[in-house]
Amino acid sequence: MECLNGSSLRNLGWEHSPILNWNAHADRLHLETRKLGFLSCASASFPWSGKIRVSMYPINRFFGKQSSWRVFAAHVGLDGDPSSLSHEDQLSNIDEHAQRDDDDASNGVLPKKLGPDELKLLLVDSERAKLIRKLSEANQYNRFLKRQLQINDTALVDIKDKLASLESELQVLVALAEEIADSGVQPGTRKISGKYIHSHLVSRLEAMHEKIKNGLTAVDSVKVEEIFLYWIGMAESVQVMGSFDGWSRGEEMSPEYNGAYALFSTTLKLRPGRYEIKFLVDGEWKLSPELPTVGEGLLKNNLLIV
Repeated sequence: MECLNGSSLRNLGWEHSPILNWNAHADRLHLETRKLGFLSCASASFPWSGKIRVSMYPINRFFGKQSSWRVFAAHVGLDGDPSSLSHEDQLSNIDEHAQRDDDDASNGVLPKKLGPDELKLLLVDSERAKLIRKLSEANQYNRFLKRQLQINDTALVDIKDKLASLESELQVLVALAEEIADSGVQPGTRKISGKYIHSHLVSRLEAMHEKIKNGLTAVDSVKVEEIFLYWIGMAESVQVMGSFDGWSRGEEMSPEYNGAYALFSTTLKLRPGRYEIKFLVDGEWKLSPELPTVGEGLLKNNLLIV
């Protein structure tokens, strides 16, 4: 802070002036002068006033060479008593202010050196933050895929309904074409590819009917079905795990208590296929006796066919 008024230092008294001291930090004798004053500064930003202690000692190593001096001022407050400070405390304050001045002169504050434990904690916190962010992104993408799956399932149901309606219409047309073909061939009837026109119509309708039936089968193969699963027994928590999600998260089962036992149940939306499942009951792997099993030993699982 720059003082605009240079005559604002008012003497309050001299303290131990002068004193010959040995500065262990600088390895030299110096003649130290202390002065107590009241400093009032009016800076461009804000005014300030307070009691300060001024110390002055020569920079040169030898006592006889006093061509230049170094002066330090320390703020001791309006109610502070500099005489109550010990000589070592005063020297320590001088060195602290000198170091602070050197730091300000270099236009930067050196960061505190961190120990190995602190560096490890910072690294762990950084990795934890990255994992939490990735997990959040994965959960968001998982919810997005579930919404898209629901939309696609709805579209598949609509397509299946339309194909089923078209199949019914084709069945009627095939029956009419067969009836016309059985009524006999009229003279002058046109032929297509060596067949009479009504026989050709029957063949085309039957081929189209077969394609629609195959389309309905394909829709059924990708349509998600709701499969009800349950576990009977006494437990606090039950999860069904399986290959339907790569044995990753599983599905929590809801309990219904009925006297001496509890019924844990859930509904899985699965596409047609074969799945291996297992129940995680209070942290222990269990098999359901109501479902078939595959594998042996630790690889033995329940088999679920959709």
